Amino acid sequence: MMEQKSSARPLSPHLQIYKPMLTMMMSIMHRITGVGLYFGIVLLMWWLTAASISDNYFDFVQGFFGHWFGRLLLFGFTWALMHHALGGLRHLLWDTGRGFDLKGVEWLARANLAGSIVLTLLLWIIGYGVMP
Repeated sequence: MMEQKSSARPLSPHLQIYKPMLTMMMSIMHRITGVGLYFGIVLLMWWLTAASISDNYFDFVQGFFGHWFGRLLLFGFTWALMHHALGGLRHLLWDTGRGFDLKGVEWLARANLAGSIVLTLLLWIIGYGVMP
């Protein structure tokens, strides 16, 4: 019988081998924001359901979203939506065969991150500006 030699290295590349890069982190964040959007839609459905049940229940849900924790959830949902949407546009651009050069990939990743932050802040500033 032949003995197999054991190897100290992994059989395939693993996260321990790769140096974390912005594009890798953006890919992981795109998946995380997708999951976050799933749970954010549950909150939206809770709000819509409360509006259809009664005024008292709607006031309760509005109070939850008006509390600092509820607003933090809404802010996170807004950022996840902006980040995920811009990431989707980045992937759509890649589907056309453009933006694959190293500088372009890095620039798009940075633009996605900065754009999601700027758009989130802008939406919240506008939202607070139109509130009575």
